[in-house]
Amino acid sequence: MSDVALDTGRAAAVREIAAGLSGERGALMPILHRVVEEIGHITHADTAVIAEVLNLSEAEVHGVATFYKDFRRTPAAECVVQICRAEACQAVGANELVEHATGTLGIAMDARTDDGTYELEQIFCLGNCALGPAVTVDGRLHGRVTPDRFDALLREADR
Repeated sequence: MSDVALDTGRAAAVREIAAGLSGERGALMPILHRVVEEIGHITHADTAVIAEVLNLSEAEVHGVATFYKDFRRTPAAECVVQICRAEACQAVGANELVEHATGTLGIAMDARTDDGTYELEQIFCLGNCALGPAVTVDGRLHGRVTPDRFDALLREADR
């Protein structure tokens, strides 16, 4: 299939999502979430389609889409790991967990392995402050994560 056909199909899918949610109050955020959920990430072309459907400027849509980390601009790795770096998690070992995670995966924070298997992201609050350090693995939240527990979570994700 050609890139033009893929782009046309993607644009149609984004237009359908945007049109379906355009009547909601504050529709932009739900549309962006749905595009990421159903298609995987948001491209510059997607922001143009959404802007047209909502009668907004491309700059407005682009500004929101790039401000929030949840609105991916590139496809995700096979396994996305997020480690909370907020103060409450830092107080109970998040920095040590980051050192362990970067060493274990061989990548820096906010990077992905060369083979696209793992992506390691820092997040500044997962809302699980009482159970820090908090980590998500493929969107699933885990609390009180130690280096050993981190390794176990990666093994579970590999299954």
